[in-house]
Amino acid sequence: MNNNDRGFLNTMFRCADWKFLALYSYCFRLGIGLFIFASNHKRFFFMNWILLIIAGLFEVGFATCLGKARETTGNTSLLWWVGFFVCLSISMVLLYKATQTLPMGTAYAVWTGIGAAGTVLMGIVLFKEPVAFWRLFFIATLIASIIGLKAVSH
Repeated sequence: MNNNDRGFLNTMFRCADWKFLALYSYCFRLGIGLFIFASNHKRFFFMNWILLIIAGLFEVGFATCLGKARETTGNTSLLWWVGFFVCLSISMVLLYKATQTLPMGTAYAVWTGIGAAGTVLMGIVLFKEPVAFWRLFFIATLIASIIGLKAVSH
């Protein structure tokens, strides 16, 4: 290895961005990369949108667990209740992390919209709720509103 190669490597190792990416890569393999990625660097603002979408999916999860807990009895119901509280906790933590850089009103509206639309779809699929044109129409308008909020948010 010649001196030019050592100089390049020293410069690369001194670079804060390189160290951050190495740390992120390591932590992501451990499953905590999204939290570090979203909270440490403002320029990775879009990751908070991903956290918000995941939080909305966990909202669908806790609503689904609540519905299943209502349908079952005994130990099975207890397991659905545990699933409800786990999904609820994860959803709230992710919503909190997302609102550290996203506007609170927009984040809450998107989180609620994802949860509402997903819960209606899960109700149709899992709980055999009726499928009607107007129901699907208003779900589509809800999804369009979520996309619109994302588009106009800074």
